[in-house]
Parts: sequence; structure tokens; C-alpha cells
Amino acid sequence: MAAEEVLQTVDHYKTEIERLTKELTETTHEKIQAAEYGLVVLEEKLTLKQQYDELEAEYDSLKQELEQLKELSSWLCQDKDAQTRQR
Repeated sequence: MAAEEVLQTVDHYKTEIERLTKELTETTHEKIQAAEYGLVVLEEKLTLKQQYDELEAEYDSLKQELEQLKELSSWLCQDKDAQTRQR
């Protein structure tokens, strides 16, 4: 009977090793998928950050241009008023 018990124990350990190996493979696969997804999210974040920076720079440029146009408009209106008074 001792040999039979040893064989059952060996079979039990083989089954347990197979189960753990399968579980390890699945867990490793899940970790790889999570890492790949994380990389995609990171790439999207970097792309969005770059787009944001470009839009912010364009906004600042347009804001500065608008201020210059306002100043020019004000100056032209003052110049026009001055010319009208001289006549």
C-alpha cells in the first residue's frame, strides 16, 4: 500500500504542478496585456499633451496678434480723429 500512496501523492503533485503552470501562464499573459495597454494609454497621453502644447502656443500667438490689432485699431481711430479735427 505504501507504493500506491506514493503514486497517488506523485499524481497529486503532478496535477498541482500542471494547474500552477497553467495559472502562471495565464497570469503572465494578463500582465503582458496590461503592460501593452498601459503603453497604448501612455502613447495617447503623450500625443494629447503634444497637441495641447501646440494649441496653447497657437492660442498665445493669436492672443498676442489680437492685442496688436486692437492697438493698431485704436491708433488708427485716434489718427483718423486727429485728421478730421485738422480739417
